[in-house]
Amino acid sequence: MSDHGHHHHNEEHHHHGGHHHHAPTLTNLNRAFIMGIVLNSAFVLIEVIAGLATNSLALLTDAGHNLADVAALALSLVAFKLTKVKADKYFTYGYSKTTILVTLVNAVVLLIGIGGVGYEAIHRLLKPEPTDGSTVAAVAAIGIVINTLSALLFLRDKDHDMNVKGAYLHMASDAVVSLGVVIAGIIIYYTRLYWLDSVVSLVIMVVILYGTWSLLTDSLRLSLDAVPRNVDVDKVKAGMIKMQGVAGIHHIHIWALSTTTNALTAHIVIDETLTAVDEQALKDKIKHELEHQNIQHATLETERGDLACKTEEC
Repeated sequence: MSDHGHHHHNEEHHHHGGHHHHAPTLTNLNRAFIMGIVLNSAFVLIEVIAGLATNSLALLTDAGHNLADVAALALSLVAFKLTKVKADKYFTYGYSKTTILVTLVNAVVLLIGIGGVGYEAIHRLLKPEPTDGSTVAAVAAIGIVINTLSALLFLRDKDHDMNVKGAYLHMASDAVVSLGVVIAGIIIYYTRLYWLDSVVSLVIMVVILYGTWSLLTDSLRLSLDAVPRNVDVDKVKAGMIKMQGVAGIHHIHIWALSTTTNALTAHIVIDETLTAVDEQALKDKIKHELEHQNIQHATLETERGDLACKTEEC
């Protein structure tokens, strides 16, 4: 693994620059996650106190939702730290896959939270309780600022990693949610339509549900070693087949090692005329091509054209 795995793909991020993804740098992400955790934890406290004081379910729902975000950020931070732990003889891939499992756990926890809040909101809708709209609006306004700041922390790296994207989406949707709560608070203050508090709470849930669903399905797919969404199998195959000396490809497997790193194994039938040196050069060329297709770790087995595979799959 070490020979082409790590140092190669690090180098390659520097050289080709251009259209190539840069891996999210850990220090920046560390800082982003820690700042996000601090900001949101403080806000959860404010919301809980204000929510209890004003008897607002919308604020308490939002607090619960923000608390789930804090947990999500903390889990993601731990997962990123674990990806840096070196592989050993038992965990030959290291702990990279924790990033995928964390995304999955996150999504599941959020869905459970939604269920609980939904029950309470419907209960309250049938029996509205008075709340203080002006306080609700004021606290939610703080939420807009905090969530927008938090979202901006992750803006730069959001397209390089599913976890970071999850964090970014959480924060961005929270900002929208807070805006909704501000508007509801103002309307409640002027109209005394207390049932609006529950309606807003339900709307917040739909927003979370929508965002969480894709995270849930993506992380489930990756847990089952499905081909990651940022890899196009047909394009990968075509790229290999058109290379000089490649006669065929079979047993191709592509899966995610973490939310940022993908792996491939394949059997490649090569021209029987190739020398050992040509064969090595061809492998290196293929691995290089694969890095451009978001596959950082490739293992290739070569077979000579005349002795090629005899099984069904070929």
